[in-house]
Amino acid sequence: MGKDSVIIQLENITFSYAGGKPILNDLCFTLEEGVKLGIIGQNGSGKTTLLHIIMGLLRPSSGTIRAFGKPVETKKDFLDVRRKIGFLFQDADDQLFCPTVLEDIAFGPLNLGKSPTEAREMAMETLGRLNLKGFEERVTHNLSGGEKKLVALATVLVMEPKALILDEPTTGLDEDTNIRIITLLNQLDIGTIIVSHEYDFLARTTRDVYGMQNGQVIHNGDSSALHSHYHKHLAGKLKHRHATLISQP
Repeated sequence: MGKDSVIIQLENITFSYAGGKPILNDLCFTLEEGVKLGIIGQNGSGKTTLLHIIMGLLRPSSGTIRAFGKPVETKKDFLDVRRKIGFLFQDADDQLFCPTVLEDIAFGPLNLGKSPTEAREMAMETLGRLNLKGFEERVTHNLSGGEKKLVALATVLVMEPKALILDEPTTGLDEDTNIRIITLLNQLDIGTIIVSHEYDFLARTTRDVYGMQNGQVIHNGDSSALHSHYHKHLAGKLKHRHATLISQP
């Protein structure tokens, strides 16, 4: 792929929390259109920090960020990025704030200028894709952890993003729901970054896997080789979970 296909490009990014050592250290990273990649690493290695840097939720102390071929520097620049890149927070409670499920999912389209009727139609269609029909009037804070995660994902997908960034998307989900998410992600032909401790999930939803080491993003190979390779090398030392293996959708 060429320069025009680059969605996200980070160059020489350094970041540290107040009083701490650098979490990201001269980090370089690129996501291109249609590429689906996974990121693994020990807790505290900087995985979520990296995602927050991309979305403008944290600002690096040095380095440059480009998205869709343009420099991203100001608050307005990052607002534009968030309209194009869907971000799923690790904690669904950080993403859901409306009284009902339908209101949460329709909020994004309404914010983009869609009419109430259009926003409702988009929300209902997205609920159907996630097998969540009947959830429209459910009170969001009464949902289970797994249900909240699915509704949070719906708030991302309803925006029809050009790329996806998912932070631990399967936390709290049962096996059947995992399969639904795998099938859905494999139907999307957009650039995707997934941070996860579930190696089987990454093997079935991404093409390449990267590891966070010493403040850097290191390419570690084809995701399909996660277990045969990583248990011998890096991943055997990392805390992670095994999902039940299923046939490829």
